[in-house]
Amino acid sequence: MIKACIFDLDGVIVDTAKYHFIAWRQLANKLGFDFTKEYNEKLKGISRMDSLNLILSWGDVQKSDEEKVALATEKNEVYRSYILQMDKSEILPGVLPFLNDLRAQGIKMAIGSASKNAPTIIQQLDLAEYFPVIIDGSKVERSKPDPEVFLKAAAELQVQPSESIVFEDAEAGIEAAIAGGFYPVGVGDPSVLDQASVVIDGFVGLELEGLSARLLAATK
Repeated sequence: MIKACIFDLDGVIVDTAKYHFIAWRQLANKLGFDFTKEYNEKLKGISRMDSLNLILSWGDVQKSDEEKVALATEKNEVYRSYILQMDKSEILPGVLPFLNDLRAQGIKMAIGSASKNAPTIIQQLDLAEYFPVIIDGSKVERSKPDPEVFLKAAAELQVQPSESIVFEDAEAGIEAAIAGGFYPVGVGDPSVLDQASVVIDGFVGLELEGLSARLLAATK
C-alpha cells in the first residue's frame, strides 16, 4: 500500500541541470579549464561542495577550504540568478497532472533533494501546496547515495520507507532509495538507472495505479 511519494527535484520535477552547467562552466573557465556536459551529468544528485571538489580534481586545481567556500558561494550566486527567473512553465511535462492524481488519492508528497535551493525553486514553480515537506541539502549531513535525505522526508511525512516511492534521475539517488528501503523509480535512461525497480521516461500519462502494479510485479 503506497502512502507517500518522495521526489528528487532537479531532473525530475524541473530541469535545472542547464543552469548548473552554465554556473559551473563559468567557474571552471575562470580557474583555467573547461567543464563539459558529460562532467555535469556526473554531478547529478551530489551536494554543492562535493561537486566542487570533483570539478577541482578534474581541473587539477588545489584550493584551501576557505577558497572552496568562496568558490561554491560564487557558483551558487550565478545559479540563483537563473532560477529566480523560473516560473511554472518550466515544470516538466506530465508532472502537474501526476501530482494532482496523487493528491486526489490522499498520497503524501515530499521533496528530497541535495539542492539547498530546493525551497526557492518550489516557490518559483508555484508548487508549495503539493510539498509540505522539503528536505534539502541544508537539512542533511550526508549526500546521496546515503539515504538520509529520503529517510528524513519519510519521517516528517510519518510514513515508512516500505510505504513510499522515490522518484530519482540519478544513479546515486536510486542507490540511496534502495539503501533506505524505498521503492525506487528511475526517471530517465534505463541503462543508467538499471538498479531501479521501474524506469519511466517521464510523467506524461503516468498514474499511480499503473505504476504500483509495475512495482509489485518488479519486486515479486
